[in-house]
Amino acid sequence: MSQAIKSIVSGYVKVRNSRALTELLTHRRRMLSELQAVSGINAGNSIDLVQSDIEVIEAGLEELKPPPGSLPENEWR
Repeated sequence: MSQAIKSIVSGYVKVRNSRALTELLTHRRRMLSELQAVSGINAGNSIDLVQSDIEVIEAGLEELKPPPGSLPENEWR
Protein backbone atom coordinates (compact mmCIF):
# COMPACT_ATOMS: atom_id res chain seq x y z
CA MET A 1 0.00 0.00 0.00
CA SER A 2 1.30 3.42 -0.84
CA GLN A 3 2.09 6.08 1.69
CA ALA A 4 0.45 8.59 -0.64
CA ILE A 5 -3.02 7.02 -0.38
CA LYS A 6 -2.66 6.78 3.39
CA SER A 7 -1.89 10.50 3.54
CA ILE A 8 -4.75 11.41 1.23
CA VAL A 9 -7.26 9.32 3.18
CA SER A 10 -5.95 10.66 6.48
CA GLY A 11 -6.44 14.23 5.25
CA TYR A 12 -9.99 13.54 4.10
CA VAL A 13 -10.82 11.85 7.40
CA LYS A 14 -9.36 14.77 9.33
CA VAL A 15 -11.62 17.25 7.52
CA ARG A 16 -14.51 14.72 7.53
CA ASN A 17 -14.86 14.71 3.73
CA SER A 18 -16.76 11.50 3.10
CA ARG A 19 -17.78 12.61 -0.39
CA ALA A 20 -14.14 12.84 -1.51
CA LEU A 21 -13.45 9.41 -0.01
CA THR A 22 -16.47 7.94 -1.77
CA GLU A 23 -15.33 9.40 -5.09
CA LEU A 24 -11.81 8.08 -4.52
CA LEU A 25 -13.23 4.64 -3.72
CA THR A 26 -15.34 4.68 -6.89
CA HIS A 27 -12.28 5.61 -8.94
CA ARG A 28 -10.13 2.86 -7.41
CA ARG A 29 -12.88 0.27 -7.95
CA ARG A 30 -13.11 1.32 -11.60
CA MET A 31 -9.31 1.01 -11.92
CA LEU A 32 -9.45 -2.44 -10.35
CA SER A 33 -12.12 -3.56 -12.79
CA GLU A 34 -10.12 -2.29 -15.75
CA LEU A 35 -6.91 -3.92 -14.52
CA GLN A 36 -8.68 -7.25 -14.04
CA ALA A 37 -9.88 -7.08 -17.65
CA VAL A 38 -6.38 -6.53 -19.06
CA SER A 39 -4.91 -9.34 -21.08
CA GLY A 40 -1.48 -9.76 -22.55
CA ILE A 41 0.41 -8.46 -19.51
CA ASN A 42 0.66 -9.49 -15.90
CA ALA A 43 -1.22 -6.81 -13.96
CA GLY A 44 -1.01 -8.73 -10.68
CA ASN A 45 1.18 -6.22 -8.85
CA SER A 46 -1.00 -3.30 -9.91
CA ILE A 47 -4.14 -5.18 -8.90
CA ASP A 48 -2.65 -5.86 -5.47
CA LEU A 49 -1.78 -2.18 -4.99
CA VAL A 50 -5.25 -0.99 -5.99
CA GLN A 51 -6.89 -3.56 -3.70
CA SER A 52 -4.70 -2.30 -0.88
CA ASP A 53 -5.74 1.29 -1.66
CA ILE A 54 -9.40 0.24 -1.55
CA GLU A 55 -8.92 -1.28 1.91
CA VAL A 56 -7.39 1.97 3.19
CA ILE A 57 -10.21 4.07 1.72
CA GLU A 58 -12.89 1.78 3.14
CA ALA A 59 -11.26 2.01 6.57
CA GLY A 60 -11.32 5.81 6.29
CA LEU A 61 -15.02 5.76 5.45
CA GLU A 62 -15.66 3.53 8.46
CA GLU A 63 -13.97 6.11 10.69
CA LEU A 64 -16.41 8.75 9.46
CA LYS A 65 -19.55 6.71 10.07
CA PRO A 66 -21.67 8.09 12.90
CA PRO A 67 -22.28 5.88 15.94
CA PRO A 68 -25.01 3.28 15.40
CA GLY A 69 -28.48 4.66 15.99
CA SER A 70 -27.46 8.32 15.81
CA LEU A 71 -28.60 8.89 12.18
CA PRO A 72 -30.45 6.90 9.56
CA GLU A 73 -27.92 5.09 7.32
CA ASN A 74 -28.71 7.20 4.26
CA GLU A 75 -28.17 10.56 5.99
CA TRP A 76 -24.55 10.32 7.14
CA ARG A 77 -22.93 11.25 3.83
